[in-house]
Amino acid sequence: MYTLLLVGIGGFIGSILRYTLSRWAQNNFVNFPVGTLAVNVSGSFLLGLIMYLSEYQGLFGKETRIFLTIGLIGGYTTLSTFSYESSRLLDDSKLTLMAINLMATVLFSMFTVYLGKIVALNFGTYLLRGIR
Repeated sequence: MYTLLLVGIGGFIGSILRYTLSRWAQNNFVNFPVGTLAVNVSGSFLLGLIMYLSEYQGLFGKETRIFLTIGLIGGYTTLSTFSYESSRLLDDSKLTLMAINLMATVLFSMFTVYLGKIVALNFGTYLLRGIR
């Protein structure tokens, strides 16, 4: 239960940070999602920093690492986890797996966004009826 509380509080804070930074960064841009890019890039950096400090320097204990990575950064961005895992594959000289991970994540994510759009546009009214 304590771990769930850590993750929940971290996620709450991370989500607020994501909203705030994303809106601030996006303020002067109209045609490019620079707010999301800023959040994803900074979240990836923070996750790499925290995980490597934790794994190689022993800086954070298990609870602190869970709070910061799964909670805070997880609420802030999920791209950070993807980036970290891809980086670890590269560290382990698993170039083929890294390439597959990169391509599959981007392609499947783009496909599922498109699929969600199709479902929403074609079946949205039926889905909403079931919810109400």
